[in-house]
Amino acid sequence: MFKRIPKQYLMATCVIIAIVMSVLDGTIINVALPSLTKEFNVAPDTSIWIVNVYQMVIMMFLLISASLGDIIGYKKVFLTGISVFTGASALCACSVNFPMLIASRILQGIGAACVMGVNTALIRLIYPPRILGRGMSLNAMAVAVSTAAGPTVAGFILSKLTWHWLFAINIPLGIIAFCLGRRLLPLNPHVSERRIDWWSCVGNALTFGCMIYSLEGIAHHERRWVVFLSFLAFVFIGWFYLRRQLYAAKHRMTPMLPVDLLRIPIFTLSILTSICSFMAQMLAMVSLPFFLQDTMHFSPIETGLLITPWPLATLVVAPLAGRLVEHIHPGILGAVGMSLFSCGLFLMFFLPEGATVKDLFWRIMLCGAGFGLFQTPNNLTIVSSAPVNRSGGASGMLGMARLIGQTVGTTGVAIVFSLIPHTTGSRYCLLAGALIALLAVVSSFSRVSQQFVNPRKAGTENRR
Repeated sequence: MFKRIPKQYLMATCVIIAIVMSVLDGTIINVALPSLTKEFNVAPDTSIWIVNVYQMVIMMFLLISASLGDIIGYKKVFLTGISVFTGASALCACSVNFPMLIASRILQGIGAACVMGVNTALIRLIYPPRILGRGMSLNAMAVAVSTAAGPTVAGFILSKLTWHWLFAINIPLGIIAFCLGRRLLPLNPHVSERRIDWWSCVGNALTFGCMIYSLEGIAHHERRWVVFLSFLAFVFIGWFYLRRQLYAAKHRMTPMLPVDLLRIPIFTLSILTSICSFMAQMLAMVSLPFFLQDTMHFSPIETGLLITPWPLATLVVAPLAGRLVEHIHPGILGAVGMSLFSCGLFLMFFLPEGATVKDLFWRIMLCGAGFGLFQTPNNLTIVSSAPVNRSGGASGMLGMARLIGQTVGTTGVAIVFSLIPHTTGSRYCLLAGALIALLAVVSSFSRVSQQFVNPRKAGTENRR
């Protein structure tokens, strides 16, 4: 059956399945938290750790897995990640108490970090330079749609089955992805000969673990002294960790935190643009249900339907962006995409109460289309501006930028809601998202003056 399908498509399918599962499991469980709180007899502020611990572990291990990909090969790290993630999903589905579920989610996070750390590096190996933009568009589309569609998918599953199936659904998908990956995925053309720096691994895990814990603590109203101590630990440990990475780069060793890549102006600008874009996205996505229900007075079912145009528009526009980036500078495309996104949020902010479904529908669709137009060119710039042997480092930083932006955005919503009632706070979150999106526009457009090697043209020249 698979013989008629081009090998390239099967390899891409394997990577897309894995990244969809990894991203989806960060949001899909939110809908089931009330049920899990009752079943395991824990407090709501305790049950939130089912979500938090997954995100925290991914942040702790993402750059480690990306670095391992450069050393031992992206395929090995990817297949290990799928195996751990699938096995942990089975354990989550079989969990009989809260500690078992938390332990299983930790394992799931490690597996997801391995997948996220090397997925775009694998896309770079799968697709030839002339059509790399199309491969990146599939990856960007998968991440964007998975992030936005998590609650919808969860609602559909829970309407028919129990919460266990939110995890069990990963088992057959994980097996398919593993079998395809083991048989088809390519090996690294050049694997680094350097050894694993275990001290950097420890420093990386502690630095980003403390960072995410302090941000999540703010978002979930953790005790102030706990947040303060975790932030101090982040600053203290992070200082030593950064010094070690700068030392490695100075002595021509490959650092785990890719400070060598951050010296490339277009790479750094693209990372900053990505952080701003995902901050804006989460400010909008988290506050939008409150805006639609508390401010615009729509029902929960209507709210779910109104949010649906966002991922659908991204689904349509992202592949188009993958083709456009072959002919138009990614800085221009990214700026146009973020401008549309910002415009959609501004237009929603100025909507009066009692707006119709039609008024909201096209504005939300504009946001999704803008984000889809932005993400593919930005991701392509990040990956293609790094040397091939540093694809793992670039892939890891791409994932880190997304997670940092999403975490800061979510924390921003929590801070606004703690100061202003939901009815008006959600509107100001949309305004904040629109303003941050404008920063992304400026950052993206500033890349036009930077040298960008178009993979399509590079591939053509290589063939000559």
